[in-house]
Amino acid sequence: MFLETALWALSPADRARVQEFGAGPLRTPPSDHVHHAFEAHAARQPGAVAVEHLGQSLTYAELDARAGLLAELLVRDGVRPGDHVGLFLTRSTAMVVGALAVLKAGASYVPQDVGTTPEDQLRHVVRAARIDVVLTTSAGALPDDLASVIAVDALPDAPGFCRTITAESDTAAVVFTGTTGVPISHAGLCNLLLTSPGSLGITPGTRVAQLLDIASDLAMWEVLGTLANGGTLVLDDGAERTADVLVTTPGVLASLDPEACRRVRTVVVAGERCPQALADTWARRAAFLHAWGPTEVTIAATVHRYEPDAGPLTIGRPVPNTTAYVLDDDLEPLPVGEVGEIWVGGAGVTAGRLDGTTPHHRPDPFLGGGRAMFRTRDLGRWTADGLLERHGRSGDQVEVLGYRFELDTVTAALEDTADCERAATLVHDGRLVGFISPRTAAPDQARRAVSRRLPHYCVPTLIVPLDALPTTERGKVDRRALLSCLDGRRPAVRT
Repeated sequence: MFLETALWALSPADRARVQEFGAGPLRTPPSDHVHHAFEAHAARQPGAVAVEHLGQSLTYAELDARAGLLAELLVRDGVRPGDHVGLFLTRSTAMVVGALAVLKAGASYVPQDVGTTPEDQLRHVVRAARIDVVLTTSAGALPDDLASVIAVDALPDAPGFCRTITAESDTAAVVFTGTTGVPISHAGLCNLLLTSPGSLGITPGTRVAQLLDIASDLAMWEVLGTLANGGTLVLDDGAERTADVLVTTPGVLASLDPEACRRVRTVVVAGERCPQALADTWARRAAFLHAWGPTEVTIAATVHRYEPDAGPLTIGRPVPNTTAYVLDDDLEPLPVGEVGEIWVGGAGVTAGRLDGTTPHHRPDPFLGGGRAMFRTRDLGRWTADGLLERHGRSGDQVEVLGYRFELDTVTAALEDTADCERAATLVHDGRLVGFISPRTAAPDQARRAVSRRLPHYCVPTLIVPLDALPTTERGKVDRRALLSCLDGRRPAVRT
């Protein structure tokens, strides 16, 4: 319940509506650690299929046993509760085994897709997360001297091993957004994954496709959300054709043929703006959930169950035990209908960044009790019927390919290029575009400089050299003038 004193500036009618609209229902998740929910299903349905990949499958009992053995090997290798363990591989059964094993050992896993992540980024993740042990596969080619490496697919045959009892960790995983690591708690995950609507109706027998980069927070919804609710995770290429549930970004969903996905009954999209036409197409075939929320609020803070042609696509209402506020610049709540910045409070708010900083957190005056709220930098407003409409971004943080990151991070990487004196970055038509000056600076070198330092989604699809960057009267980069430079230009096609 909101504290009345924090809403004093509103009229009585708006005060009541903001309290009603801004607080999700109170629910108690059935588990407080996400792997405990998986283990409960392994005990109840040991013969049920947990994972399918490349024509092979693992039952819940088999997956639990493999993860338990690997957990014991991790403990004997020196992994302790609270440690961070790298999960550096690609979509595979080994990825699932490794994630569960790290959780069972009381540690936190740090996922990176070695098929797309440059070496410099892997080394940065290892340093930033203080990783000593990395899980991969025997076919994985990791940089030399990265860390102590364990091949998940080369476990010894040890049916009679004894598990070492370890303490539990509060943190389940660390997700990197750009160069910043965000610890994700077990409590936040259980709050989303084990309560409706985040549980997505997954029950034993439900098939969920794993489509996303394993380093993204949405991939946790796919993988852990499936196993914590007793479903079957399908890892094969084309998994969407035999799946009941899809968790994806609008960009990936747009690449799928609805006619080939006749079994799908639930679709949830998040991570970037969803075109309403795409929502209409899929909502005519399945339950369509439009979710919203940055990584720092544990994957999703609000969800809209969208009906086709039933009005604008919004980001919906807060999920259980979560609050959402629309605030002005003085952090005062705005009346229903007025646009302001969206802040999030409640169970999903993470403790901050891996480095201990909390640049976008503030004490939550609406819940009190020492709790924190998170500044999303998204603009929005409440509709009269209690749905949250998103109205773009404030500040410099953007969404590209389902990932959020600061444009300044890319700009700094561009400016690290030889012969580049100044750079700027913006998003145009959903694509990341870089500008470098002077005109003699080489776009190819700039692109390589970014790819060496940052993940693939931070690499501009088009880099434009200019004599000088246009500026406003106050000396800031003139973004409108930069956009005019793009007339007639087309992004390069990646192969």
